[in-house]
Amino acid sequence: MEKYFCKTTQESLNDFNVSKSGLSSKQAKENLEAYGLNELNQKKKKSIIQVFFSQFKDLLIFILIAAGIISMLSNNVESTIVIFAVIILNAILGTVQHFKAEQSLDSLKALSAPSAKVIRDGKKIEIPSKNVVPGDILVLEAGDLITADGRVIESYSLQVNESSLTGESLSVDKVTDKIESQEVALGDQKNMVFSGSLVTYGRALVVVTSTGMKTEIGKIATLMEETQEKKTPLQVSLDDFSKKLAIIILGICVIVFGLSLYRKMPVLDSLMFAVALAVAAIPEALSSIVTIVLALGTQKMAKENAIIKKLRAVEGLGSVSIICSDKTGTLTQNKMTVRKIYVDGKLINGSEISLNNKVEEYLIKNSILCNDSTSKDGKEIGDPTEVALVNLGHEILINEVELRSKYERLAEIPFDSDRKLMSTLHKIDNKNIMFTKGALDVILDRVKFIMTSDGVRELTENDKNEILDVNRRLSESGLRVLSFAYKELNEIKELNLNDEYNYTFIGLISMIDPPREESKQAVADCIMAGIKPIMITGDHKITASAIAKEIGILRDGDRAIEGLEIDKMSDEELKENIEHISVYARVSPEHKIRIVRAWQEKGQIVAMTGDGVNDAPALKQADIGIAMGITGTEVSKDAASVILTDDNFATIVKSVSNGRSIYNNIRSSIKFLLSGNTSGIIAVLYSSIMALPMPFAAVHLLFINLLTDSLPAIAIGMEQSNKDLLKDKPRGKDESILNKDFLLGLGVEGLLIGIFTIIAFYAGNPMKTPLTASTMAFATLCLARLFHGFNCRGKGSIFKLGVFSNKYVWYAFAVGLVLLNAVLFIPGLQGLFEVENLMTSQYITIYVLAFIPTLIIQFTKVIGEIINNKKSKRKISRKENNTLKNIA
Repeated sequence: MEKYFCKTTQESLNDFNVSKSGLSSKQAKENLEAYGLNELNQKKKKSIIQVFFSQFKDLLIFILIAAGIISMLSNNVESTIVIFAVIILNAILGTVQHFKAEQSLDSLKALSAPSAKVIRDGKKIEIPSKNVVPGDILVLEAGDLITADGRVIESYSLQVNESSLTGESLSVDKVTDKIESQEVALGDQKNMVFSGSLVTYGRALVVVTSTGMKTEIGKIATLMEETQEKKTPLQVSLDDFSKKLAIIILGICVIVFGLSLYRKMPVLDSLMFAVALAVAAIPEALSSIVTIVLALGTQKMAKENAIIKKLRAVEGLGSVSIICSDKTGTLTQNKMTVRKIYVDGKLINGSEISLNNKVEEYLIKNSILCNDSTSKDGKEIGDPTEVALVNLGHEILINEVELRSKYERLAEIPFDSDRKLMSTLHKIDNKNIMFTKGALDVILDRVKFIMTSDGVRELTENDKNEILDVNRRLSESGLRVLSFAYKELNEIKELNLNDEYNYTFIGLISMIDPPREESKQAVADCIMAGIKPIMITGDHKITASAIAKEIGILRDGDRAIEGLEIDKMSDEELKENIEHISVYARVSPEHKIRIVRAWQEKGQIVAMTGDGVNDAPALKQADIGIAMGITGTEVSKDAASVILTDDNFATIVKSVSNGRSIYNNIRSSIKFLLSGNTSGIIAVLYSSIMALPMPFAAVHLLFINLLTDSLPAIAIGMEQSNKDLLKDKPRGKDESILNKDFLLGLGVEGLLIGIFTIIAFYAGNPMKTPLTASTMAFATLCLARLFHGFNCRGKGSIFKLGVFSNKYVWYAFAVGLVLLNAVLFIPGLQGLFEVENLMTSQYITIYVLAFIPTLIIQFTKVIGEIINNKKSKRKISRKENNTLKNIA
């Protein structure tokens, strides 16, 4: 790949056989055929039909379809309708979610300007941006969106905002000089311009070097196409669970079907037994319940400034172990602020400057009068560094409009990127004062005097060395330093470049984009939660390191490196060193992806924040992509799964806590559903083995799974969050939701409910009155599962969690009770749901048998809490005794 930043302007023109008069029409046509249109490619997207049918690629869905077909063959219309309704609804939801997700490349295309100004055949013309070709001479002016990458061949104070590509918030001064180094970060290629950037000041001529997919933005589009979105740990766990459950269900169904045939049952009846078992085992509402709980979580998080685009990201946030954060605007305020001032031989804080000191007064006047920005009612117009100087004036009650009105600007020499100076002329105290601000290395060579509280005197070598030493220390602290000087003129006149000599030095003002007040605490919370925060920025290494140290990201033993250092590392070397690197500066989109991948290969769950086009591939690559809502580009927002409406790092930490709470609630909901289904499987299996009639009709199990179970599962998902969640370490990437403790608890609770359901079945006398027995088994199982909702709220007993702390569980229980009694007592529903009228004593039996499992589970939890409390008291007592012994 050609490195045009290493070439002279003439060499760059020669490469395309073009002069400043531009391409001929013939050359432009030939180049268009050779290089193609200046557009971004887009992969062909799947049709709605393709996406819809892809939702059925799940073994559990195939089992349900088979169950539906068998129900249809056996004329079981109700079961058939319900089963297929569930399958189709899930497919529709999945299809809608898919088409909401993929819009990143469309937004990249939208970044291209509709037209561009070029010179062709010696004339300046305007053409569609898609027709710009390599070799074209682009004419750039303030306000233009750059349409292609190019080498600057003429620059008149050109300044370009490249923040969407490099992450650097300040506009970049562009030059025509050749860069000698062969290895230069994108943000330091000051003689190049890039597609998608904005011209903020000046004008220039540029020879186009790359178009379409060959531009830097095109490379990002390629990365977006190549990058695969990661599944969250819950998705991985549920997918794994679905596969295992499907295999187990198929195995058990085959065994039950075989047993039934062995006992000489008709084939259709045997199939219906297997269908009943499949319906009992498959948690039909699980996908919908998880979606609803996640959706409820998104509502809570939206109120706390985190908008969730992709539901699975809610839970994924709770698993995060690495947060790669941008600096500007996320960890910092995205607002330049004065920090330190060197004036009258002393270094003071910005807030300490005073009008009582003549030198400090002159410095303030210089900084506000030699300045084009304004700041009023929170609306800031102008260069960020100039705005910082105006805001400094506000702190000591100086209004820039009033000051400029009092000391009118009589003449000026505007800022120039080659001179690195700005000068303005004013009448102050009947003297003609020319104020100048700019880079110290330029001003100091032109200074002859220095202003002190004792008066103006000649600048000595010691003065010069002290000024340089202060400037060095401020720069090493990551501060941007401006120097200020003045000169008295004999008369009011038009200023020229020869006037910018023989200055009197006034002082230095340093500034920085400071950390947000809450950033330090948020970083501390991250570390407490077992999460490693990392800063990835397009800014310079010194500035990034200074901020990172201040807020606690860059700690003892940690390193800060630049993108060029990453280029020299292989993927394996990066992986080996990555745990000790906390700050990455001057990085490219490729670097960000490599960093994210390296952490992922080490088994970590990575969250990535960003706001620019350059961040989009890494946002997509990360497990959780987090875009900025205020400063973020549409591309970054489309690629991300979470958008922060306040661009605040502290909001991410809050979201992690919410994510952990939601994960726990989903886990509890899954436990409720699966333990209930386990009880149904046990009852069906027992009946099959004991050669009893079928305890449930398929419609019974669908009624429980889809109606009476759904509301308690959702209510469990609304359990209040635990304030101590951030003290826990993130769960491992490969940690299954179905660990041993979870499965043991699920199995024991399911067994308990199953046992009392079978007792109820026997109480109805299945051999003589099978319909009565089936009704009693169905009602007991349904009611026991409703009671079980209280058990699954959390690890603690209902008394520890608070009997009425989750009112939704009580509402769900009441609605479930009403639905069950409607089926049992309303004649029309009795026929539909295959139940029979029961005697009062049988209803009492149902309620008693259904309540006993919950009584046993709660009693066990209370005993466990009493034992744990005693153990905790013993530990505290031992610690106290050890402390007393040590004191003694």
